[in-house]
Amino acid sequence: MSFVSLAGRRALFTAALAATLLSTPLAAVADETRRPDPGVITVSAEGVATIAPDMAVVSLGVVREAETARAALDANNEAMTQVLAAMKDEGIAERDLQTGAFSIQPRWFYPPNRDGQAEQPRITGYTVNNTLTLRIRDLSRLGAILDASVSLGVNQGGDVIFTNDDQETIREAARRDAVVKAKAKAATLTEALGVGLGRITQISENSLSAPPMPMVRAEMAMMSAKSDSSVPVASGENEYRVSVSVSWELAQQ
Repeated sequence: MSFVSLAGRRALFTAALAATLLSTPLAAVADETRRPDPGVITVSAEGVATIAPDMAVVSLGVVREAETARAALDANNEAMTQVLAAMKDEGIAERDLQTGAFSIQPRWFYPPNRDGQAEQPRITGYTVNNTLTLRIRDLSRLGAILDASVSLGVNQGGDVIFTNDDQETIREAARRDAVVKAKAKAATLTEALGVGLGRITQISENSLSAPPMPMVRAEMAMMSAKSDSSVPVASGENEYRVSVSVSWELAQQ
C-alpha cells in the first residue's frame, strides 16, 4: 500500500483548483462566442373593426317640483310609474330597466340685503329627480319610445348611446387586424435591415373599454313604426379599436 504525504495531497488539490478556475471563464467565453444573444424588435399597431349597433342605452329623467317634499315625491312617482308601464308595453324586459339616480333636494331662496341687514335663506319648495336607464334592443322602436317618454312626462335626460350586445366578437376582429398590421410593419423593417424575424418573445394588448359612439358618416334613419312625429334617429356604425405590441427576436439571414 502506498501513502501520499500531506504535502503531496496539498499539491494535488492546488493543481486541481487551478485547472478549474482556468477552464471556467474560457468555457463561458467560448459559449458566448458560439451563441450570441439575438437582437429584439418591438412593433405596435392598432386594429379597427366597425359594426352596426344592435342596442341603444337611453337615460330618461323625471323632475317634479312642489312646495313640500311629499307633494313633489308623489308627483314624481306618478309620472315615473306611467313611464315604466309604457316601457314594458313597448316590449322592454325587466332586466333592461334600471333606476340610475334618485334625489330629493330643497329649493333655497336667498333674499337680497336690505339696509345692510341680511335675511336668512329659506326653503321655498322641493325638487325630486328620478332617472331611468333602459336598454332598447329593437332599434326600430327607438324613435317612438323617445317620443312616447316625453308625452308621459319625461323632462330631463334623453342621452342615447349606441352599442352592441356581443362586443367580444367584434373586438376579436379588431384584435386580428392589429396583429396582421404589427407583423406587416415588422416585416418591412427587418427586410430593410437585411434580417429576418425569429420567435415571438412578448405580446401585449390594450383595448378601449369606453362605450363606442356613432361614427360621423352615419346616415339618418327614420325609425318609426307608429307615429310620424317620432324622434328621428341616426344609428350609424360603432368603431372598436384594439392595440397590440409584439416583440420578435431578429434572425440573421
